Amino acid sequence: MALDIKPTRSELINLKRRIKQTKNGYKLLKMKRDGLFHEFRTLLGEMIEAKRDLTDAYVLAKARIDLANAIEGGLKVRSAAIANSATPEVEVERRNIMGVVVPSVSGTNLKQAFGDRQIGFTGSSPYIDEAAESFGDLIEKIVKASEMEATLKRLLAEIESTKRRVNALEFKVIPELEEAQVFIQLRLEEMEREETFRLKRFKNK
Repeated sequence: MALDIKPTRSELINLKRRIKQTKNGYKLLKMKRDGLFHEFRTLLGEMIEAKRDLTDAYVLAKARIDLANAIEGGLKVRSAAIANSATPEVEVERRNIMGVVVPSVSGTNLKQAFGDRQIGFTGSSPYIDEAAESFGDLIEKIVKASEMEATLKRLLAEIESTKRRVNALEFKVIPELEEAQVFIQLRLEEMEREETFRLKRFKNK
């Protein structure tokens, strides 16, 4: 890189300014990387807990629907499900975490109370009610876990990208700029000595 730079004082001044700006940018990127990593670790802990809750909710919902099918019969369970006309809906918006756009997922009709299921007392039973309640909980946990997983993936991608930029600045860009600065300073000193020597010779003559 030093070979492509003219050894002039103006170039040295510009180079010093670039080094200062680059180091400032490097510090900001390091702060961003560390902040993103902190957010990632916090969210990862929450995600592990959410996945555990999701697994427990699935096991419970599966056990209750199996029990309802065994006691009430598959036909009655399916009839109760068909009678429920409400359809779960999911809406995805965007939010910002330290400059990273991540999804914010919300839903409607994910879980319904008994009175909202439109099946009445004759079309239901405690076993069907418990199964419906468990599957409502399961859907809510699925939506929450999906939001957290998508957020983690985007944070991780941004962390990797920021890490590459930090490493490039630390191990390539800044050392090359500092090497160029040393080259210009040495060349200017050499040119100054040559000029001094030339003036002395001229004076002696």
